[in-house]
Amino acid sequence: MSTAAPERVSPDRYWIVALVRAVVALIAGGFVTFDADHSPHVGLLVFGAFTLLGGIVVGVGGLLLKDAMVKWLFVAQGAFGVVVGVAALALHGTGLGVLLYGVSVWAALTGFAELYSGLRSRHRSDSARDWMVVGGLTAVLALVFLAIPPDSVLAVGLFGAYAVIVGVYLGIGAFTLKFGLSHGEAEHENASENHA
Repeated sequence: MSTAAPERVSPDRYWIVALVRAVVALIAGGFVTFDADHSPHVGLLVFGAFTLLGGIVVGVGGLLLKDAMVKWLFVAQGAFGVVVGVAALALHGTGLGVLLYGVSVWAALTGFAELYSGLRSRHRSDSARDWMVVGGLTAVLALVFLAIPPDSVLAVGLFGAYAVIVGVYLGIGAFTLKFGLSHGEAEHENASENHA
């Protein structure tokens, strides 16, 4: 009895999206780590560049996806990231409140959108687990930014730590997509072993 192959992301190209997202996150996290200035000014510049570049990558990469709902969620998530990034860069001279508010809103909306995309695609996409983890981490970032005291060193440091964790995770995910066993191949291999 044959079963239909799962609807999948284009693995031959989507790994590049994950890798570019990882590079953007690691650059942001590395800058925060090695820069002694954790002022709201620097935080908004790093956050703005991260969300602007990440938004472009997520939005364009979303066009590679097959599930129409997930595709447009990623495109919308990317567009929102671009808008937030431009706003953060334009408002980099303002205070800590703008940074806390901007990160909280961006992280809540994009985190839950990516988490939902991963849950929706968990049986059809090799990237679903990565989306669930990154979406979950981003949603947690929103909650943390709502709960922390108004301290710029803490806020910028936490954002940098988030960026490093996400960057490392997405980097591993990108190489897993490129060189690892795909979801469809794994199911086929498991089915072959069961019939042997």
